[in-house]
Order: sequence, then C-alpha cells, then structure tokens
Amino acid sequence: MAAIRLQKLISRAGLASRRQAEKWIEAGAVLVNGKPAQLGDRADLAVDQVEVNGQLLSVAEEKVTVLLNKPRGYVSTLNDPENRRLVIDLVDDIPQRLFPIGRLDYNTEGLLLLTNDGELAQKISHPSQHVDKTYLVKVRGGLSPEMIKKLEHGMTLDDGKTAPAKVKIVRRVGLNCWFELTIHEGKNRQVRRMCESLGLSVVRLKRIRLGFLDLHGVDTGKYRFLDNQEIARLKR
Repeated sequence: MAAIRLQKLISRAGLASRRQAEKWIEAGAVLVNGKPAQLGDRADLAVDQVEVNGQLLSVAEEKVTVLLNKPRGYVSTLNDPENRRLVIDLVDDIPQRLFPIGRLDYNTEGLLLLTNDGELAQKISHPSQHVDKTYLVKVRGGLSPEMIKKLEHGMTLDDGKTAPAKVKIVRRVGLNCWFELTIHEGKNRQVRRMCESLGLSVVRLKRIRLGFLDLHGVDTGKYRFLDNQEIARLKR
C-alpha cells in the first residue's frame, strides 16, 4: 500500500470527513510514528503507526451508510455537553463507528444519513452538489400567497439570501397549515428561520426526503442500510 495523505487515510477509516481530519491534524491530535503530524504528511499503514485522538488507525473497515428516521429529542452530534440523547445511540448495535452527514436540530425529526464513509459525507455535504432536502412543516397560522412567493424567490436572513425554494401546500387544519418545503442549502436552522422571518411559528418540522431517498418503510427511531446502488447514485 502506497503512502497517502493522512486526511484521506482518516476518512477511509471512517473516523471523519477529510475536512474534520485536517482540523485534527492542525490541532496536533494526529501522530505518525509517535510524532505530531503536519498537513500534507503521508503515511502507509503497512509500515507506519498512525494515531488519531489516541486511537490507533487500522486498515479501513467496511463502509456502512444507514438512513435513520430521527425522532425529536436527539442531537445530531457525537457528544453533547448537556448530556442529551445522541442519534448515534439509535445505531449503537452497528459495529462500525458512524457519524451523521449534516445535522437535524434537537426538535427536528426525519431523514438523517449516518456513515463511516468520509468521502461520501464530503460529497453529499458540499454546497456545489445542490442536493434537494424536502421538509414537512407544520406552522401556526396560514401561509398566504405573498409568503409563498417570498419563499420561492429567496429571502434575506441574517447570514445572507436563501436560494429559491419549492413550496407545496399539503393541508390546512384549523389554525394550522402543513406544507412541504424543498431547499438545497444547509444554513443553520434554515427552515425554522425562514418561517420565523415570515412571522410563522413552527409547530413541527420533519425532513421527509433527501435527494431520491425517502422514509418509506422506516419507522421513527429505526434505520435501514443503504445498498450499493443507492450509495453509487449518491456519489454521482
């Protein structure tokens, strides 16, 4: 096995994306043969000993990607200072160490991918990929034609203007309105902030589709493995 860049080795081992691996290298958390690594360093696991956060790196394990139907009340991080429940607790019967691709906030439920394939994670997360994300949104109050027009044309938030979104009214029940909102960006709490800027209070938020993937057959709190064809399609 030829020597390759450390961030690629770490990504292949399923520990993190290349970007996160670079941060670990810069922070001094990666050692090669007992010495702190530098960005640009290479290693060959056949002859070199590589430690990441105190963990000895081994030959890459089997790549696994799962689609989880995340419940409310879980955080999409690997640890939480408030000791809240973690999404990785829902896949702790899988031997590989998985990490979430992107995030759904604590009170948001629905489709979340977890993987140990760092290259896949980076591919999906990169802004240039324009992967559609569809949310089912329940708001208190009505969604007027003027509000729909603002969502569809893009609106200015405190971190810039959003790209045009797609809106589909699902149903109106009493004072509440359900609609589908499709975006391809990943701004922090974007859907909630878009609604709040229109004066709408979000009662429930669920991601129901990511690209061609949906929640069909996956109950809340459960997961399924993606097959090779689905993974290949995601990478394309």
